[in-house]
Amino acid sequence: MSLKCIIVDDEPNAVNLLELHIQQTTDWQLLAKCYNALEALAFLKTNKADLIFLDINMPKLDGMELAGLLPPDLKIVFTTAYTAYAAASYNFQTIDYLLKPITLKRFLAARQKVETALSHPRLPDIPTQQTDADYFFVKSGKTLQQIRLPELLYFEGEKEYVRVVTIKGETLVYKRLKDIAEQLGPPFIRVHNSYIVNTGRIDKIQDNHIFIAGKSIPLSDKFRPAFMELIQQRFL
Repeated sequence: MSLKCIIVDDEPNAVNLLELHIQQTTDWQLLAKCYNALEALAFLKTNKADLIFLDINMPKLDGMELAGLLPPDLKIVFTTAYTAYAAASYNFQTIDYLLKPITLKRFLAARQKVETALSHPRLPDIPTQQTDADYFFVKSGKTLQQIRLPELLYFEGEKEYVRVVTIKGETLVYKRLKDIAEQLGPPFIRVHNSYIVNTGRIDKIQDNHIFIAGKSIPLSDKFRPAFMELIQQRFL
């Protein structure tokens, strides 16, 4: 796959290693190597790229600050020696988050993600008609309550019970969260030992938390990789 990319990093050795990976394993065109954020902004004013490899810790303007100034169609692969920014990085049009030193194996995995994302830029159409799979029933006391999947916000585990939260209200059911997680597929995904969320109802993701209808839901390290992989499929 042919695409245009740039590298933004103030460490020459890191730039050289990344350039080598690109040259040896891709058909990508490396348009520029920028050693600070201001240089990158100046270059992008007159040049169009598909992808930016972006370091985070840089002088004057760091990678996170630069990311907020980039064109919305420019995809990002963050490159950094620090794990602390991983969750926050996905507030932008991020495809991957690479930790330095970037091994060839890890770069190849990122390459696959990049080419998959850029080969399928359009989101799939969302069906508007209700189907037989659009709802299920849960037992709450002596009542069988119908739950419509498009209206479901999240599940919250409470010991032997699960709170099923929809746009219309809440229902408490005697069931384990683990059992529910095994029955549901995308767009539902477990993000914490106590939560399953409907990714179609997420308002934003910020600082290791997912926000749905005013509720702040923690995103744990254990479930983050699978969650972010699913979220990446919905990037524009």
